[in-house]
Amino acid sequence: MAKYSTGSGGGGSGGSCELCGASDVELRTATVAGARLEVCDDCAEHDDAGPADAGGDGGDRDRAKRAARNTAKVHDAAAADPEHWEDGADYDDDQLPYLVPDYADRLTDARQDAGYQLGELAEELDVDEADLLALEQGRATQAGVGGSTVGALERFLDVDLADE
Repeated sequence: MAKYSTGSGGGGSGGSCELCGASDVELRTATVAGARLEVCDDCAEHDDAGPADAGGDGGDRDRAKRAARNTAKVHDAAAADPEHWEDGADYDDDQLPYLVPDYADRLTDARQDAGYQLGELAEELDVDEADLLALEQGRATQAGVGGSTVGALERFLDVDLADE
């Protein structure tokens, strides 16, 4: 769920993104849907002003493309096929372990040190890229990431994410 601006001034580091909730990230001010927010680099693409280097009507065209993509994503999510839930989800067998406080940074550093892009790592481990993104943004609990995903990452990247 999106947060709303508290009017707390300019960008900086160490705060939380007011759009996605990512913590301890570099922040910048962006206007999203008319609200001025402190957002992370990933959420800055939603800035109403568009990319900083876009000029003339090219920026409007890029903004229209982004709006169309976002609309399509919302439509796809609303029309999602619930068939994969028919067998029921058994989270008792795949509980998220207690994670170390800096698990997001540890995972990002380990992935980058291993030379993987997020999508490449997701494909390599046969896990959902959205789960990896949630882990790297410090949103594992909110996203319902399973313990098997954390375990696979720990083994593959030789990194400690869970607090034993």
